[in-house]
Amino acid sequence: MTPSLTPSLRTMLADRLPAGRFSFDPVDVVAHAYDGSYRTAAPAAVVWPRSAAEVAAVLRGAAELGVAVFPRGAGTGLAGGSVPDGGIALVLTGLSGTPAIDAENAQAEADAGVTTAALQAAAAAQGFLFPPDPSSAAMSTLGGNVATGAGGPRSFKYGTMKDYVLGLEAVAADGAILATGGRTTKNATGYDLSRLLTGSEGTLAVLTRVRVRLVPLPPEQRTLAGVFPDLRRAGQALVALARQRGPAAIELMDQLSLRIVESVHHLGLPVSAAAVLIVEIDGWPEEVDPAAARAEALLREHGGEVLHPEGRGSALWRARKAISAAIARVKPTKVSEDVCVPRTAVPEMLTRIAAIAARHDLILPVFGHAGDGNLHPNIVCDRRDADEMARVELAVGELFEAALALGGTLSGEHGVGTMKAPYLAAAAGEGAEAAMRAIKAAWDPKGILNPGKVFGPRGRFHG
Repeated sequence: MTPSLTPSLRTMLADRLPAGRFSFDPVDVVAHAYDGSYRTAAPAAVVWPRSAAEVAAVLRGAAELGVAVFPRGAGTGLAGGSVPDGGIALVLTGLSGTPAIDAENAQAEADAGVTTAALQAAAAAQGFLFPPDPSSAAMSTLGGNVATGAGGPRSFKYGTMKDYVLGLEAVAADGAILATGGRTTKNATGYDLSRLLTGSEGTLAVLTRVRVRLVPLPPEQRTLAGVFPDLRRAGQALVALARQRGPAAIELMDQLSLRIVESVHHLGLPVSAAAVLIVEIDGWPEEVDPAAARAEALLREHGGEVLHPEGRGSALWRARKAISAAIARVKPTKVSEDVCVPRTAVPEMLTRIAAIAARHDLILPVFGHAGDGNLHPNIVCDRRDADEMARVELAVGELFEAALALGGTLSGEHGVGTMKAPYLAAAAGEGAEAAMRAIKAAWDPKGILNPGKVFGPRGRFHG
């Protein structure tokens, strides 16, 4: 956004929106200049639409002016995907009506600004589970979670957001309002635009309403934990567990993660352990009991001490949910990654992460949804320290390189954003990246939707 555009932008917004729906105030601008990553860049204006019609009006005006629009939910993303750089920060939290549960069809519909936790609670009240459960669910919006293809612990058994979206209301770059998918669980009519937009990170259209499928709420849930003296053996145990029926989630916390959370929350965690695996099992009682017995036997077989925490309210689950915030207290800057590898490669990936941390002298705790190979290496650093940040940049490239070498990918659920954009071609392949750019150009020919995200200059290890 250039200063010369500001008068035109101000006039356009005033003509199309009620008073109070937009702001140029420096306080509002600064408040929307960041997300959950360490990237910052300020918008020229902040807009709070209350309907798809208002979103469409803003996009039509932005297209006429050639002004960039950066769609944004609650700003909890960890890849820089909603960080604006000039233009309009389009904040969608005002699209937040009460979720509608269609119990007869096991579906739900909600505005994009509704929190994922609110949708889960509305579904649970009628005996249903909405499985995608990112750690930020209490704050993050449904639209943001769809836009990034979010997952969470239960994705091991139930899948990620891409497996639940049935239909979307979205606003295209030219302001056209379109509907994708529908109320049927099977739909082979034309291109699957719902799936294309899920995970598109605001680069193709702005999501305003979502229809998802639900599953019956499991009648019973059980949690086990394995405490391991060796990180590799923990990785081998999770590979064995992942071959069994029953687990809904298999989560990992390494020793550094445990120690950091314990130093903040004093939960009585086993901080002498090299790693802890949390195994959640759900289903009918006749399924849960034998599955829990099998899981306990496998944990012991691989050298783990078995604990029996009391479900998601236990200290271990609270610790798992609290890791990200606790890590942020260690140093001012946190680089949160989410590489994903085949689960059989998790033990080797853990070994390589430890070597990268040692080689660059970095604080690098690891946790994540290990059952589906999705690990969260977090580099704790200080962006004011140029030497440390240079080492961080090298380490991030090596993390991605290691994941790709093991048959993995850059992101399991956070998205590409700006943080991983330089490495997209290496992960997807030259041909696939070219196809993605062609799709972007077709949907957004003026390049106004979330520019600078997903696609970027080539990263360090591309030669």
